[in-house]
Amino acid sequence: MNFQVDAFGTIVIAVFVLFIGRFLLQHISFLRNYNIPEPVAGGLVAALVAFILFYYFQLSASFDPQIQSVLMLMFFTSIGLSASLSKLKKGGKALFTFLICVALYVLVQNFVGMSLATLLGLDPLIGLIVGSITLTGGHGTAGAWGTVLEQEYAIQGAVVLGMASATFGLIIGGIVGGPVAKFLIKRHQLAEIQTEHDTHLPQHDVAAFEYSKQTRLITASDAITTLGLFAGCIFSANFLAQWSAGQWFELPTFVWALGSGVMVRNVIEMLFKQEIFDRAIDVFGNASLSLYLAMALLSLQLWLLADLAGALLIILLVQTVVLILYTIFVTFNVMGKDYDAAVLAAGHCGFGMGATPTAIANIQAVTNRYGTSHKAFLIIPLCGAFFVDIINAVVIQTILRIFS
Repeated sequence: MNFQVDAFGTIVIAVFVLFIGRFLLQHISFLRNYNIPEPVAGGLVAALVAFILFYYFQLSASFDPQIQSVLMLMFFTSIGLSASLSKLKKGGKALFTFLICVALYVLVQNFVGMSLATLLGLDPLIGLIVGSITLTGGHGTAGAWGTVLEQEYAIQGAVVLGMASATFGLIIGGIVGGPVAKFLIKRHQLAEIQTEHDTHLPQHDVAAFEYSKQTRLITASDAITTLGLFAGCIFSANFLAQWSAGQWFELPTFVWALGSGVMVRNVIEMLFKQEIFDRAIDVFGNASLSLYLAMALLSLQLWLLADLAGALLIILLVQTVVLILYTIFVTFNVMGKDYDAAVLAAGHCGFGMGATPTAIANIQAVTNRYGTSHKAFLIIPLCGAFFVDIINAVVIQTILRIFS
């Protein structure tokens, strides 16, 4: 039996999942010590409960997909609205260097997946599915490319396999980031655990999502104006996504939302000389991030993982080990072997196996424990939300042309 949960019920359950995650982190030192994000901790418990109900009692629930989609668009819009060009310039060489690390890892990920698939007697394109299509791309990319592989390359069950692989990646991406950062921080003695947080929020030079635990003082007027900006950007994103459908410049709606946010932010600042309410944007951005992650994990159908054959599960486990080794020995070293580099490694784990929201949650969990990393909060949102998808699309398209 399947229960349909409407938008309000979905929000209520997602908030409850966040409360569970917060409770677990307060009472289980292991989760705190390894910097597991609250939505991941609570979401995994909810997903396990859903699995037990489905497996033993054939009970399941379908949650309102529209509210989750809106929250995802709000999250990416908040990244765009926080992207002042004057701040983006500060990414500079570090952003370019990190992009090189990410691009190389996309190639490594596909090489590992396709090589192992071939060795295990599978079609090498299945290795591509269990590579950057799902692990870097996430569920949206898995659905889009899975359909292409089924229709044009005769890979049967590519969509189901993609969804199962993306589910595995989302879970692992939220689990391994914190431990990787902790290992690097302790091994190189890069930071001490913070015993208390500064109650004063810096007024300038703050990156998006950088102080997720701090209180933001915003007025009703600020909130209304900010909601108007979010609504305008999401309306624009939906229009542009429909307009570009089938064109050479077709992009996912969330990319248009991010781009609209960047455009609106900088036009208002540079052309109209008006200030943007960063603190209000941070509140809405962090709230939508937490709720979106909770809903994403709440909606996971873990029984899909049972469809993964042993060979495919082997590939996914190897991909996990490769990601951990890559972020420790490549990302961390290339980015400077300092505290910022350790936080960036945690973020890379997030979107290397999961999605950009997972990457943000990872670096928030680490910085809430060890102190902020301005560089990471500048680089990770931009790289994970925009550049990674472009790099991944180019790599996938190139590989498919070779095999066509």
